[in-house]
Amino acid sequence: MVSFKQLALVALATGAATVEGASGSGKTTRYWDCCKGSCGWSGKASVNQPIKSCDKSDNPLANMGAKNACESGGQAYMCTNQSPWAVSETLSYGFAAVKLSGGTESSWCCACYKLTFTSGPAQGKQFIVQATNTGGDLGSNHFDLAIPGGGVGIYNACTGQWGAPQNGWGQQYGGISSRSQCDSFPEKLKPGCYWRFDWFGNSDNPSVNFEEVTCPKQITDRSGCIRNGQNPTQGIEGTYKPTATAMPKPRGEATVNFV
Repeated sequence: MVSFKQLALVALATGAATVEGASGSGKTTRYWDCCKGSCGWSGKASVNQPIKSCDKSDNPLANMGAKNACESGGQAYMCTNQSPWAVSETLSYGFAAVKLSGGTESSWCCACYKLTFTSGPAQGKQFIVQATNTGGDLGSNHFDLAIPGGGVGIYNACTGQWGAPQNGWGQQYGGISSRSQCDSFPEKLKPGCYWRFDWFGNSDNPSVNFEEVTCPKQITDRSGCIRNGQNPTQGIEGTYKPTATAMPKPRGEATVNFV
């Protein structure tokens, strides 16, 4: 049995405490399609409100029912602040499209999961993500990490919003292959793009161990979505930027495989 003291130490180190929920081992991919997340509509889960969506100029939309920009005539896009950011050398916060074994969107929309990477350059680091989306191309216990420049996948609203190439930046699946390509991104997307090559070490679809945790306030402040019955923890403030000597050496072009 986990003691209150142990939970307190976990919360202190990560800004989140373990809750009774899903856990296990899983896999990751990456994407950024600029589309409104599927957890952005009412009725998907027992939450205070759906996740925030933004207009073409990245302003939060008051109309939660706004049509997805990935559909013809849609005006609702993914907000740029749903990009990942590092809060320490070993911990980051962010968002992901999620599909868990034995669950549905009602069980994971707006829930947070602590991912501990078990392979690749980021091995041993932890990434707390909130589920803001899902996908028909995701497998079981699959976390598709929202990373600008990570590939648009099936859908693409980035061309309409930012003037990205027809198939998004870089490859449709996997995205760009070098840090320098982030330099030409819209200013609001650059930090999340650089994160992949700096803190994340350009890890290519690393495996993870995951467990559900109470969302840090720093995450829910961005998404606006809190699962009913949960009170966000006081997470870790600020951002962490690796020094030039701490940054990993560049790697070759990354690939991504979908189930």
